[in-house]
Amino acid sequence: MKEKEVSLGNVKTLTLVAMLIALSAVGALIKIFNTVAFDSMPGYFAALYLGSLYGAIVIALGHLLTAVTSGFPLGVLNHLYIALQMAVYAYLFRVFYKKFNVYVAIVLTTLLNGPLATLLFVPMFGWGFFITWVFPLTIASFINISLAALIYKILSKKEQ
Repeated sequence: MKEKEVSLGNVKTLTLVAMLIALSAVGALIKIFNTVAFDSMPGYFAALYLGSLYGAIVIALGHLLTAVTSGFPLGVLNHLYIALQMAVYAYLFRVFYKKFNVYVAIVLTTLLNGPLATLLFVPMFGWGFFITWVFPLTIASFINISLAALIYKILSKKEQ
């Protein structure tokens, strides 16, 4: 059986993914409100810099790290659902960025990860949940997404 070769590019990518997950863990400790934290910026950055799949992995693990450090206040299954949602939003962030521009990508992804994500929990937790969570989640989403785009822009200029 032939051994699979490991390229230097793969090692660099995996190292960067691991570092971004570690950065998500640090961000998970900086909480704004309950499980709303600064854990998703590395995932959004990874989506732009490394690709949608890596961004989805980093952001989903980042949310789960926040949920762990918060004691899974919405329950394990709900936090797995949120991690899946965030993976989709990171994927779409890159799509919006490529199809439109950075500003449209930031606005659309903020709307997805803020009001829409909160709205999806209304059937389970009611409108009180929405009213309580929509503002802090939307603000944190905007900050995380904007920082990711800014860092990507800075790094992209340095690489040229």
